[in-house]
Amino acid sequence: MSRYPRRALVASPTPPAQAARAELADAWDWCSLDDADLVVALGGDGFMLQTLHILLERRRPIVPVFGMNLGTVGFMMNEWRRHDLDGRIERARAFQVTPLTATAVGVDGRVHTLPAINEVSLLRETRQTAKIEVKVNDRIVLDELSCDGILVATPAGSTAYNLSAHGPILPLGSQMLALTAISAFRPRRWRGAILPDRARVSLRVIDAGKRPVSAVADQREIRDVAQVDIAMDRARELTLLFDPEHALDDRITMEQFIA
Repeated sequence: MSRYPRRALVASPTPPAQAARAELADAWDWCSLDDADLVVALGGDGFMLQTLHILLERRRPIVPVFGMNLGTVGFMMNEWRRHDLDGRIERARAFQVTPLTATAVGVDGRVHTLPAINEVSLLRETRQTAKIEVKVNDRIVLDELSCDGILVATPAGSTAYNLSAHGPILPLGSQMLALTAISAFRPRRWRGAILPDRARVSLRVIDAGKRPVSAVADQREIRDVAQVDIAMDRARELTLLFDPEHALDDRITMEQFIA
């Protein structure tokens, strides 16, 4: 008997993903997302993030996801193949991904709680340089960082925006977070830090009225923030399933050798 007898099928609205969904429509007695033991997701990395965020919002417990790439890069996805889907799912390796939670306080005093699987970033909204005070575990480590922005990335997200900002690649399971500056002006030589994943990071916007800053958690943005507190959310761990020959940890490691 299958480990995942109740499965849900979700697909990106793109034509390739919808065509693949039609091919799989009769392959299993699919159920709703709310009733599933497993989700099969068809699309690209952006759709995978969207699916994981839906599970974070709707499901307790959060069920595993087996993704197949019908997008561009497909870093978080398996290869698209209809053949032997049942066997692939049964043989798949499970990888746990722990999301971040960002608590953002706006200049208006409103509080927003946002989950992030890849990263939480603070970005200047205007031509004015952002000025940000950085705390780690309630200790001020930078009195004033002048920059375009700053981000906190998980190992799963370290090869995304973090890598583009010249942050370090973190192996999955490293129990680390990347704290990466985006176009830092002062201190000029500071580019970031690697922190234990139990660290709590607090980012306070200095002179938020004159130098407005937005906070972005994966795909969701809150504008005009005054402070953002970021920490791992271990109560909402996610599980991704991968073909044994297409493992997420190995893909992240090998990104360090791509020229």
